Amino acid sequence: MSFSFKILTLLCVCSQFLFSQSKEIQFLTGRDAEHTKEWDFWINGGRKSGNWSKIQVPSHWEQQGFGSYNYGRDYVTYGKNFKFHDETGLYKHKFTVPNSWKGKTINIVFEGSMTDTEVKINGKLAGAIHQGAFYEFKYDISDKIQFRKENILEVKVSKMSADKSVNNAERLADYWILGGIFRPVYLEANPKEHILSTSIEAKADGTFRSNIELNEINSANNIKVELFDVKNNLVGESQVQIQKGDTIKQIQFSVKNPKLWTAETPNLYKAKFTLNKNKKIINQTEEKFGFRTIEIRKGDGIFINGTKVKMKGINRHVWWPETGRAVTENIDLMDVQLIKEMNMNAVRCSHYPPNKSFLKICDSLGLYVLDELAGWQKKYSTEVGKKLVKEMVTRDANHPSIIFWSNGNEGGHNFDLDTEFAKYDLSNRPVIHAHHKPGNAFNGIDCNHYEDYYSTKNILEGENIYMPTEFLHAQDDGGGGTSLGDYWELHWNSKKGAGGFLWAFVDEGLVRTDFNNQIDVNAINAPDGVLGPHREKEGSFYAIREIYSPVKIDLKTLPNDFNGIIPVENRFHFTNLKDCQFEWKLIKFKTPFSSESGFDIIKTGKAESPNIQPTEKGTINLNLPSNWKENEGLLLTATDSFGKEIYTWTWKLKSNEEISKQFSKSLIKEFPVSVVENESEFILKSDEKEFAIGKKDGLLKSVIVDKKGKKMTFKNGPVFVNGTMELSSIKSFAEGKNQLIEVNYKNGNKIIWKLNSNGILELNYEYSLSGDYQFSGVSFDYPENYVINAKWLGKGPYHVWKNRTQGQTYNVWQNLKNSTRTGQSPWIYPEFKGYFDDVSWLQLDTAEGKITIGTKEEKMFVRLFDFYGIYGAEGYPKLPSGNISFLDAIPPLGTVLAFNINDKTESLGPESELNHLNGLFKRTLYFYFGLPDLGDENKQFIMPKENILTD
Repeated sequence: MSFSFKILTLLCVCSQFLFSQSKEIQFLTGRDAEHTKEWDFWINGGRKSGNWSKIQVPSHWEQQGFGSYNYGRDYVTYGKNFKFHDETGLYKHKFTVPNSWKGKTINIVFEGSMTDTEVKINGKLAGAIHQGAFYEFKYDISDKIQFRKENILEVKVSKMSADKSVNNAERLADYWILGGIFRPVYLEANPKEHILSTSIEAKADGTFRSNIELNEINSANNIKVELFDVKNNLVGESQVQIQKGDTIKQIQFSVKNPKLWTAETPNLYKAKFTLNKNKKIINQTEEKFGFRTIEIRKGDGIFINGTKVKMKGINRHVWWPETGRAVTENIDLMDVQLIKEMNMNAVRCSHYPPNKSFLKICDSLGLYVLDELAGWQKKYSTEVGKKLVKEMVTRDANHPSIIFWSNGNEGGHNFDLDTEFAKYDLSNRPVIHAHHKPGNAFNGIDCNHYEDYYSTKNILEGENIYMPTEFLHAQDDGGGGTSLGDYWELHWNSKKGAGGFLWAFVDEGLVRTDFNNQIDVNAINAPDGVLGPHREKEGSFYAIREIYSPVKIDLKTLPNDFNGIIPVENRFHFTNLKDCQFEWKLIKFKTPFSSESGFDIIKTGKAESPNIQPTEKGTINLNLPSNWKENEGLLLTATDSFGKEIYTWTWKLKSNEEISKQFSKSLIKEFPVSVVENESEFILKSDEKEFAIGKKDGLLKSVIVDKKGKKMTFKNGPVFVNGTMELSSIKSFAEGKNQLIEVNYKNGNKIIWKLNSNGILELNYEYSLSGDYQFSGVSFDYPENYVINAKWLGKGPYHVWKNRTQGQTYNVWQNLKNSTRTGQSPWIYPEFKGYFDDVSWLQLDTAEGKITIGTKEEKMFVRLFDFYGIYGAEGYPKLPSGNISFLDAIPPLGTVLAFNINDKTESLGPESELNHLNGLFKRTLYFYFGLPDLGDENKQFIMPKENILTD
């Protein structure tokens, strides 16, 4: 036998020996919703009931075509005579186990089953029926396993619990009610003498403490604990002696200068626990953990490692539309990454504990977690609740990301359970009550839900820390990022403001296998996320990203004396801005008649990262080249110490007056201009184009673009969106090469039409207002169904509201026409319709040709067609007249929670007040209809003299 073969043989033996000392796992189901296994299945009611069939596990049986659907609020919708579908499913599965498992402790583990679950192995009950859907439970089945032959697993799952308190806590809820084994099931084998579980406390001062639960200790006499850093360097170790019959041991020692865990610095360590008999390894387990200390300083704030932190959080359901609450690690990873992309630092696991993989990812990428016991608005009984608290905390206690336990939601608090959490959590995390009514503060923290801006202000002046665990309900397009800017500033600048958790992360749309796989959000109940079911990003997503950016830059426009220095505030809690990177770009925007959108990058550079401590203010010097003003736009991108983009700010370098001149210069041909009139209209003429202006109202009546009389049906404007339009006078006159029509109204409003020799139709208008208004400006009409797409230079690509302009950046954007209603199928974003911010020019590509509209003044909003931000019995807010508007002011958007619409937006803060307008407002619009002759002769084809479709 060769030496190398001997070494290989020895390594294999050692490997098997070491493996046998650790927990061995055998999956009976697939590992997740994407990787499933087929079991036998029978259900007693609904679709495909009464016959044995096959089902993929883990899954919800409804998503596999069995049973019937219920939404948790059906009891509210349908009243006192309503009953949930009370289905029972029977599962069967055959399995074998390795012969090497003889003499070991064998458990069967269920990570989650909805709801009451009875388990039999080879016809014998594994243990008591488990009640509670979202919790991991296990049975010792060592004495029921057969070796060298097949074992039969039978599982009976009842969608509704026999315990009414479980139904009240878990089923009477504002989410979909599903059934089945929806998380993995597996066997775990350990030596008879083994470590049952470990509970870790690791403090910021380096103190490490652990309670180690033991099973059937007979010959083992020692436990060794070793701590390793991320590079697997040993940083600390200790041992403790044990005796026969010991069931728990505590060990404590210290590590010098550990790297601390925070959401900004998610430094993890590994603890290896070894159960020894003298020097022989009996059993080993490992746990990831982080050194960090949580403090609630009453009347002050929440402190992590001695530093006050404020929660930039969101509520998350475990969800995927095809598979419900049966998900995958990739979905969990995507969700954490999306939450962090919004510059958030916290997540509330509403309203139940999440998958284990989600918590591991929060540990490694850095999110503060609020882990919640179920109880939507009703509580578990004390008997059931105690068992479920133990299961939840035992599973989750070692995750450094978890900084709070939540004892239920909005009335689902069983006060008898408040002290149960600490029994299984060595670090004794704070327990909170996530409530929706005043007077329910607990442990010095008030979590009251859905307060408006001014009641929030009052609470912050009280005795408690205020951390709303739900606020700004993001149903339809309301809430979420809308008015968040005011709320965040209030919390950031208040001593007792601890931030909060927006409702909610995703629209809980479910693929209905009984309705041809359409996605159902249960009308008004479930479309309340800032992302769609498949994580389609709404406008709020980007608004939140800017509002919560830890690099805060408030500079909206560059001053005339701009010298490359930008004021900046560091809103990190633990990170100096010198650890971030800043890169600038100088750009040139694409032009209206270019076939492309976007911009060209002219020059890039890096700014020196400023030394600004957390919560401090300073400046960043871009060190731009001397000719920077020759460009059209400036971009500044901040990235964090991990190379992830924080945010990109953009500024326009050219005024709209300059941009309009560039547009005019591109029209190289000039034509004589004239005016004719008839009884009802003035008609402005240039080359082949004609523009008819009504004599009774001064409005554009028709547009003709060629000699054949081809019309473009852009008309009926400008209508002032406030006040009346009683004509005072109208006249036409020449001004050099151009023809003008001046219109005056009795209320002092005025418009002047001017047709220029280059084909541009110019509109100058002015109006006076004094008071509070939803909007101001002018409107026109155009058939929406003629529109193909829109391209514009301005902020985008999403629409905005007065109280949600954040998150949009300057570019030449292009959106294909869609009819998306926010929060509803088909979730095509950005929405085509809406108010668009700071538009320099807009080009509509239509079935009639191109229509290009620009402005010479700054800060113009464009309204495209009919849409609403909130949908109830009617839509809110109300729209201006017409369907294409050019506005100086747009409305704020309120919030909605189910049927409860708050259209009194002023309660949501200063940004949400109506527009306070006083004075004279002037604007110049310029229109160009069709494609200009740019001097390059068309040699591709000969234009037909007749078009049979239109002539």
